[in-house]
Amino acid sequence: MSSTSVFLVTGMTCGHCEMSVREEVSEIDGVEGVEVSAQDGRLIITASAPVSDEAVIAAVDEAGYTAARI
Repeated sequence: MSSTSVFLVTGMTCGHCEMSVREEVSEIDGVEGVEVSAQDGRLIITASAPVSDEAVIAAVDEAGYTAARI
């Protein structure tokens, strides 16, 4: 059973921003799918195992942006 989490990401402006966030978040264990939109600032994660909000926020931070669960 998979779960979906939605985050608001601030600071993204383009496709390169989306790619940076997608690459970092995809490395988290259990993450199966990552949808990122710079236009609406949303990050949607589909995971096969529980993924902590802290892990996602840290990955987004590593990409150079700020995230918060919504």
